[in-house]
Order: sequence, then C-alpha cells, then structure tokens
Amino acid sequence: MKSEIAVFREFVRRKGLRNTPEREQVIRMIFATHEHFDVDGLYSLLRRRKEKISRATIYRTIPLLIESGLLQEAYVENGHMHYEHIYGHERHCHLRCLACGGLVEFAEQSMAERARSVGERYEFVVTGHRVEVYGYCPKCKAHR
Repeated sequence: MKSEIAVFREFVRRKGLRNTPEREQVIRMIFATHEHFDVDGLYSLLRRRKEKISRATIYRTIPLLIESGLLQEAYVENGHMHYEHIYGHERHCHLRCLACGGLVEFAEQSMAERARSVGERYEFVVTGHRVEVYGYCPKCKAHR
C-alpha cells in the first residue's frame, strides 16, 4: 500500500496542482494522530511542534485531502467540522452521545448496501456514505 504522502503527490500531480512541504506537514500530522480533529485543534498541534503553517494552508489542504480519498468529514460539534483520516481504514459510521460527546465507531455493511440500493432507485452513482447516529450513551442515558 502506498503512503498517504505518495497518494497525495499523485493526486495533486493529476490535478495539475502544486505540492508544498507545508501541505505534506499537514498530512503527516493528520496521519500521526488517530483521533478525530478540527482545524483549530490541528493548527494548535502544529504550532506546539513549532511548525510554521497557517490556518489558511490547513483550510486549503483539507478539501484536497477529502477529494483524494485520504480524509473524510466525520461530524459537526460546536459549530466546527471534525475530520478523520480514512486511507487504509475500513469505512465506518459513528454513534455520538449528545451529552458527553462520546463517540463509538462501527462498521455496518447493511448501511452501505442500503446506500447503494437508494442510489440505484434514484439513478445515482453512489461513491460513499456517511452516517452519524446520535443520542445518549449508556452512562448519560442513566442520568436523563
């Protein structure tokens, strides 16, 4: 399997875009963590490591990472989109607790099959799906 940097380099070359050391540093940081993240959190991590990368670079890089298949939007929390890297990982969905913010990742093949079925019914070419189920985790539902 190719490295995420190699996948991104090929992607930007095919698109006729420039690759930069800053973009690659953003990719390295994203793939060094296995947590969901938002732009502010990623920017803080990079600054703590003394990387001189602007928020603008991160905001411009993220759509390219999504389009290249390396990253996906995971969920919105407190008005911020959170992302996760998906390259080399099984596609999955999320259960998110509305009280504590806890997150459970799960893979459910029937959801992918249902997405394909709905796509066929409406003559869509389905290329993926994203499911977020929200409610209350066992700990929080006991306090409701």
